[in-house]
Amino acid sequence: MELYSSFDFGPYQLRNRLVMAPMTRLRAGVEGVPGDLVAEYYAQRASMGLIVTEGVFPDLAARTWLGQPGIETPEQIAGWRKIADVVHDRGGTIVMQIMHAGRLSHPTINGTGRVVSASATTAPGYTHNTAGRVDYIQAEPLTEPEIEQIIASWVRASRHAIDAGMDGVQIHGANGYLIHQFLSTNTNLRTDAWGGSPEARARLAIEVTRAVVAEIGGERTSIRLSPQHNIQGIEETDVSDVDATYHHLARELEPLGLGFVDILHADPASGLVQGLRRAIGAPLVVNQGFVTMTTRDSAAAYISEGVADAVAVGRPALANPDLVERWRTGAPENAPVQETFYGSGPEGYTDYPFL
Repeated sequence: MELYSSFDFGPYQLRNRLVMAPMTRLRAGVEGVPGDLVAEYYAQRASMGLIVTEGVFPDLAARTWLGQPGIETPEQIAGWRKIADVVHDRGGTIVMQIMHAGRLSHPTINGTGRVVSASATTAPGYTHNTAGRVDYIQAEPLTEPEIEQIIASWVRASRHAIDAGMDGVQIHGANGYLIHQFLSTNTNLRTDAWGGSPEARARLAIEVTRAVVAEIGGERTSIRLSPQHNIQGIEETDVSDVDATYHHLARELEPLGLGFVDILHADPASGLVQGLRRAIGAPLVVNQGFVTMTTRDSAAAYISEGVADAVAVGRPALANPDLVERWRTGAPENAPVQETFYGSGPEGYTDYPFL
């Protein structure tokens, strides 16, 4: 396999094996409507084999940050339709990541007067609202009817994404957000059908994925997972429990015929990641995570050594709209400027230079 050659990836014919990882950018305003600036950003990066969008909220109650885009209202759907059209016009493929914040939000952000999670736990740290920095608050445990409503919201959002022209959707089950809060033993303290065992803690991920597949088809559905990625208060340190939880999840996902699975892990060649790959039986995208940035050499090695079918790239793709050409030719790269990752304008967003 070669990093820069075209190939069949699930239902997609991709130009190369580089995937633009989902990255929070917060340029969608208070109403969560992605506009022309967001369209330009994604269009600039359409030469990536596949784009996975930043995390999108399915309804306001799921919103994680101000400035995050949604896929609930007609205006939001229309905004994403323009983005899908311009990416396709440039020969690209784009799928939408759909996420629920769970406890990683604040009542002043999601408008509900509370935050929810698997159990009554509090995320470490803080977030930002219009007044500035605010500490996270204790989450309220979701009731079973509320869990069913959240599953339904993922289904509606997935239908809206496809109606907006997206090539597929990715379910965000990683990095400490709601599904990950159900998977982890330190954030899921339930003893009902949604917690108390590896099988029960994996249930939300399974039920969301099954419901989305029933709505839009397995080939257009993917999921992102981050086992042992202890971030935002998640503590997956019991190796045997991680193995039991994620392998049960993998076995339940296998019959669904997913388009691909995206696994974020410090060691993509590890027995855990490769075991999940075999169990799910879908094409694999890997990402090393946030500490070690994926490089041209590491991406090429993952492909040539058969560790993955494609490689997700974050910050290098953020800073280099023409990353594929730079990596293919060995050209120097723009350095990402962290101070401009989040904002409302083009600085650090659409003004990184091309070759």
